[in-house]
Amino acid sequence: MTRPPSPAAAAPPPVRRQRLRALLARRELVAPLQAFAISRMAVLLALYVSAALLAERPDLPPYHLRGTDSILVDVLGSRWDSGFYVSIAEEGYRIVGQPFPSVPFFPLLPLAMRALAPLLGDVVLAGILVSNLCLLGAGLLIFRLVADRAGPEVAERAVWYLMIFPTSFFGSAIYSESLFLLAAAGSLYLARRGAWESAALLGFLGALSRFVGLLLVPMLLLEWWAQRRGGAQPGAGRPPAWGLVAPLAVAAGSGSYMLYLGWRFGDPLAFLHASAAWGRQPSAPGQLLTGLFARPDGGWWAALQAGGVPLIALVDLGSLLLFLGLGLLLLRRRRWPEAGLVLSGLLVAAGSGLLMSQARYMWVLFPAFLPLAEAARRPWLDRLVTSLSLVLLTLYCALFARNYWVG
Repeated sequence: MTRPPSPAAAAPPPVRRQRLRALLARRELVAPLQAFAISRMAVLLALYVSAALLAERPDLPPYHLRGTDSILVDVLGSRWDSGFYVSIAEEGYRIVGQPFPSVPFFPLLPLAMRALAPLLGDVVLAGILVSNLCLLGAGLLIFRLVADRAGPEVAERAVWYLMIFPTSFFGSAIYSESLFLLAAAGSLYLARRGAWESAALLGFLGALSRFVGLLLVPMLLLEWWAQRRGGAQPGAGRPPAWGLVAPLAVAAGSGSYMLYLGWRFGDPLAFLHASAAWGRQPSAPGQLLTGLFARPDGGWWAALQAGGVPLIALVDLGSLLLFLGLGLLLLRRRRWPEAGLVLSGLLVAAGSGLLMSQARYMWVLFPAFLPLAEAARRPWLDRLVTSLSLVLLTLYCALFARNYWVG
């Protein structure tokens, strides 16, 4: 005798499946995941093909510490600055007898790598995992930040432009950009929801990720001030006076590293002094242009025909000018915290004395992608930004994979 179907068998799909469908329907989750997945597949493909097919730079730089059996692990884990983070995680900081001291590289990423290394068996794998997880987390937070102010369509474009920016591949390598992006976006997101204690913690960690972590001081200070004037997120309430602990925590993060350097090497400013090995010293912004527009031998047309135009330097300069314009747009629209981060970041980058790496420095100034995404409501501009970004991203990946300096 057959038994009638139980009520459970005739019931709707399981609750777990319904929850999964509801989760996948959330634009604030799907859009950043999609942008991350598509951009990372493009980056990995460009890096792999370039490393496998193109000729390597004949004079390998001293930063290349070691290779591996995996092309992608080698490219993402042992190129240029990546080597410093790996050596710090494995051996600690070194100054004496080093032509390029490691102290300019702040400790948060090496600490995270060392903490995860026992689980993955290698600090290189740990560093690659940390960078990519932080980049994904930053994308999710930036989407929410932009959507709160400009809507989900603008947020989707902003995250997409962030992920395909020409230097965005650094977000998947052992570099500290992703870690800073996560801390910066997270601290602003939490501050806007009244969680100033958590914002302070992320600000402290952001300052330990890289020197420009100090840029979170004006951003959080301006966010506190804007909220006190009545610009708080709905439901967050007026910020308390002790909310100023958040920008103070950023300064404490930088100060803690300086205390360590003073104790370990007798020089709290060792990270600044050691930067001179790379030719980086505080200087007037005009110093960046020294020699860039000097007329080459034979004239510009001959240099263009011979491939002698400094393309990477021009992209760096173009990035500075683009982000300057976007920062001024934020200022004009009275988006004070966002403008504070972008414009203070520009001042620090432009005062570094060197034009190289400026495109990478600009990439972490994530609020600039908000006015860019707003302007790209025009389809032709959206296509232009996407096409140009992908072309330059592919070029940068190819050069980086073969050990050429691109940032």
